[in-house]
Amino acid sequence: MTPAEPRGDSTPDADVSGGPLSVLVDEPPVATDDPEPVAPAVRRRWRWTPRRQDLAVYGVFLLAALWVTSGIWADPAGRVAALYSSDPAQVQFFLAHSVRVVLHGEYPFYTDQFNYPDGVNLMANTAILALGIPMVPVTLLFGPAVSFVTLVTLGLAGTAAAWYRVLSRHLVRNRLAAAVGGWFCGFSPAMLSHANWHPNIISQFLLPFIVWRVLVLTRSTRPFRDGVLLALLVTAQAFVNEEILLFTALACGVFLFAVVVQQRERWAAAWRPLGVGLAVCAVLAGALLAYPLWVQFAGPMAYHGLSDTVRDYGNDIAAFFTPGSATLGGNERANVNLAPNYSEENAFFGWSLSLLAVGIVVWLRREVVVRALGATGLFFAVLSLGERVSWWDRDLITGPWELLVKLPLLDAVVPTRFGLITTVVVGVLLALAVERAAALRVVERRTVRTLTAAGLVFALLPVAPMPLRVTTRPAVPKFITADRWRQYVGPDQTLVSVPVPAMGNTDPMRWAASTDLAFKIPGGYFLAPRNGVTGDPGRFGGRPSGIGELLAEVESTGRTPKLDDRQRRRFLDELRHWRAAIVVLPLNEQNAEPLRRTVEQLVGPARQELDVWLWDVRTLTSPSA
Repeated sequence: MTPAEPRGDSTPDADVSGGPLSVLVDEPPVATDDPEPVAPAVRRRWRWTPRRQDLAVYGVFLLAALWVTSGIWADPAGRVAALYSSDPAQVQFFLAHSVRVVLHGEYPFYTDQFNYPDGVNLMANTAILALGIPMVPVTLLFGPAVSFVTLVTLGLAGTAAAWYRVLSRHLVRNRLAAAVGGWFCGFSPAMLSHANWHPNIISQFLLPFIVWRVLVLTRSTRPFRDGVLLALLVTAQAFVNEEILLFTALACGVFLFAVVVQQRERWAAAWRPLGVGLAVCAVLAGALLAYPLWVQFAGPMAYHGLSDTVRDYGNDIAAFFTPGSATLGGNERANVNLAPNYSEENAFFGWSLSLLAVGIVVWLRREVVVRALGATGLFFAVLSLGERVSWWDRDLITGPWELLVKLPLLDAVVPTRFGLITTVVVGVLLALAVERAAALRVVERRTVRTLTAAGLVFALLPVAPMPLRVTTRPAVPKFITADRWRQYVGPDQTLVSVPVPAMGNTDPMRWAASTDLAFKIPGGYFLAPRNGVTGDPGRFGGRPSGIGELLAEVESTGRTPKLDDRQRRRFLDELRHWRAAIVVLPLNEQNAEPLRRTVEQLVGPARQELDVWLWDVRTLTSPSA
């Protein structure tokens, strides 16, 4: 078979035979599944048109996303991931920041509303402006908690729908095949793992179109125009998640290299339009992103490299053969130590799907695109193992990531997430396999369809999505929701919670988000340079805090320490540095009584106001004091 003749243009509704991906695919004859002729009136009334098929697929994806997030939708403000709860509070804080950007013209790339007075570099903390700004009406009407679950739901459904759209228009003719591929790209175990924590990671609905536009460039007759379109997509994705954008660029590069290695003659026709288009993209996207990237890498509170906490996150080899925790066949206890944590299960295909993926590559090995996909998926699966290759939590050898981890840009990558690229590769392979099976010219076509359906059920049922496990979390105190704090806290003062906001205590970030960040807080959960020195390696949280560490220990142990005068002076200095106006302890806080006694040793007796213990410390922290 010969490749389809390339066309000079490609629109979203272009015929599949001329799509940019199809140029790489040796397409077999495709049998038609049109129904038998019927009366015109009946055909008009009952015909299952392509448009209706698309709408049905999109509807299924949306219902599946609502099913997955149903536990959060039941009470968006009062429920959170059962195993880890820091990231949702951070995202809600960023959503409230987007409101301030739109309504008050606040600077979008930096804020001192938390980690006061040092502030936080938001460009270096994935502030999701491309998601938060469109969600401003929802955030204003219903609050950041509803915006958060809305983003998660639309992220899952939108990613699946986007891959279905691109696959059905530019790779496969069979819409069922495209739906299977889109389903796995949107609801894979890796996507489910991130769903309760990282809406910026699961919002991948721009990626299929970025990949499509890159492939269009390889045969474009208008590379300048196509380069501009690609630049706009790249710029938008940069404000969703830069790490996923980097993964997309790396995956496209490896895939195209794998194609050219097999068929070098393609390079002669592709290099000129590809080079021109990428150059145009680099210039335009570089101009649009120049200032935000300068802020990220050289602006206030910029850091270089990730915290050591996540730098060596890698997948265990066994993770590729085990179902994810959030799937039908998953088991949280069985997955212990196979991933860095439950929010980073970036493989977990299960035995059946892993074997099927390998089987598809072997079956369709004569197709250039399949061999290139197989090489790409394997390459990034190996990188996802991290610096140390392990099998069932037993270290085997040093991984190739050890050689790359210190390179620019790659030093800010969490290696386990390379498994997300392998996930997309598997989704595309599934789409190709379903179409090839449907196109087989055999006598017993019904048998082939039955076997194909059985194979998909066998592979995909164990990793079918289940509702995300959630747990309740403390409500925002009435002291905050009733605006009682306003009579104490001025514009350049902070509300200090007990315990102090940190990675393990993000509830005060939700308090601030519920008021559209009307008051400042010290500390919080974010990435910043060590010791607050711009340009230093990154770490989670701001400068070390003596009072923060003390109160965190009291909360965890329930023991009240006896403080001396030196400790009191040191801790009061921290309150002055934060320009604290009030110190607030919720009555229902864990070990609230030991915490109250500890704070009373520092600043005197507390008084109860609504549902909190309150200390007015303005006289102790004013400049005159």
